[in-house]
Amino acid sequence: MYRRMTGRKFRLGFSAAMVVIVILYGLISFLIAQGVTKADRDPQEGHPSDYNLVFEDVEFPSRRGDVVLSGWYLPGENSSPHLIFVHGIGSVRSGDNAVELAARMIDLGYNVLMFDLRGHGSSGGDKVSGGYFERWDVLGAFDYLLGRRGVDSSRIGLMGFSMGAATSIMAAAEEPRITALVADSPYANASDLIAREAARKTPIPGWLTPIFMPAAKLLANGIYGIDIGSLVPEESVATLGYPVFVIHGIADERIPWEHGQRVAGAADAGSSIWLVPGVDHVDAFLTHPNEYVKRVSEYFGSRFK
Repeated sequence: MYRRMTGRKFRLGFSAAMVVIVILYGLISFLIAQGVTKADRDPQEGHPSDYNLVFEDVEFPSRRGDVVLSGWYLPGENSSPHLIFVHGIGSVRSGDNAVELAARMIDLGYNVLMFDLRGHGSSGGDKVSGGYFERWDVLGAFDYLLGRRGVDSSRIGLMGFSMGAATSIMAAAEEPRITALVADSPYANASDLIAREAARKTPIPGWLTPIFMPAAKLLANGIYGIDIGSLVPEESVATLGYPVFVIHGIADERIPWEHGQRVAGAADAGSSIWLVPGVDHVDAFLTHPNEYVKRVSEYFGSRFK
């Protein structure tokens, strides 16, 4: 009798413990999935007036039409190519010295469109997706230049930073009329970084997050409609059919430089990568502004002959 009662208590205790573990696993997985979709709305870090640039406040929809995006149109020379700047997650259109870079490119004659991705800055939306939905924002900017500005599609290039670089690659893979792209500090595969980002945005320790990633991916897809497994720029870049230019700091602690190398390695023949010693995440322009502008303008010049 005693043994039967003890065995029953053990089974009940074990079952209760398993239920608690399953609940905790599901809860933590949900927190990770929710955490990586949280949008940061930081103020702008600069303004075109800081560099005496002519500009126009503009708004346009994402290609999906689900959000309205805000930006600046900065004219250079009418006959010159247009560059669409795409910022990273948690940043804004003016982040990472982007206005200064835009001013330098405008001095070279380029026209520039800068805008806030969904869930950032002044744009609509309350969630981010690591590039899954943001690629439609980039294509919305492309559509704006075609439809509202009458720009020749063959004269539009993308200039992406961090997640914006990865997003630009995935957007270009869906829009064959885009034929020029510079990717500064892109990730190669979101699945390789999602645990790192989850640890940054949630209280879950980095060493523990990989355990919960399978369920977190399922929840991200089921709840938010985000297919994390499809966020693979190193696969998307292989479909472009033209060379790209990749920039990555070797001291990058957020997205290791090997990601940029993988993207460049998978890209079309003629693609190149500038690995910058001692430079952290998206800091190549800040550290080497003249060389940065020279390399970027040479690449775009080769694409817009």
